[in-house]
Amino acid sequence: MLGITLALSLFIGVLLGLLGGGGSILLVPVLLYVLKLEPKSALATSQLVMVTTSLVAMAVHARRGRVVFSTGGLFGLSAMAGAYLGGRVAAHVPARLLMLGFVSLMLLSALKMLRSRNKPETTPKVTPGLPLRAMAAGLPTGFIAGMLGAGGGFLIVPALVLFAGLPIEQAVGTSLLVIAMQSLAGAAGYLGHATVDLRLVAELSASMATSSILGGFLASRVSAGKLRTLFAGLLLAVACFMLIRSVMQ
Repeated sequence: MLGITLALSLFIGVLLGLLGGGGSILLVPVLLYVLKLEPKSALATSQLVMVTTSLVAMAVHARRGRVVFSTGGLFGLSAMAGAYLGGRVAAHVPARLLMLGFVSLMLLSALKMLRSRNKPETTPKVTPGLPLRAMAAGLPTGFIAGMLGAGGGFLIVPALVLFAGLPIEQAVGTSLLVIAMQSLAGAAGYLGHATVDLRLVAELSASMATSSILGGFLASRVSAGKLRTLFAGLLLAVACFMLIRSVMQ
């Protein structure tokens, strides 16, 4: 089963490098249904894997000038506070309810991608108040991602566009910095009440980090609209599978 998991993690890493997110939202189902981890262990493991993987993918984008460290740092610090709080709150939430929340997050992500697949990307006008608004947006974004064990890329990218005024290419690259920061904080919040196999984390991190480099290089060569449509379809299929499994248990 570990071999299958590592093979799937290679695919997930490519998607992360391409989209600036989506890694943990697909990794969690793999950990749950292929490796049979407990829900909270799967959520914590996923966040730890995302730390290394996101940083490696970010490095590829940074070389191409698609990471704004000042904005990402501010947003990330705020998101870390929210993510740690979310991870701690998860200790008091039943695992079944966390899984339903995670499935809802997948469905929202898929619907958002389907709605935006044909819309042209625009760059908002930057105003002096945008960095503060970005920090304010980071707290609730981090809380949701930290509690549900998701990287939150599909929340972070639009927030960086709307509240920080970044063009979409820089928002995707910068989101990887934020994901790494808030995933670390979210995992820290989980570690007090969830067990994690550090060897598994290291193996998955190496696999996903390697393939995320390929995704980063492909980011400027693949049609964003087609990629969103395919990814949204995959999310819908996995979300429906998880929902059916949850109802049948």
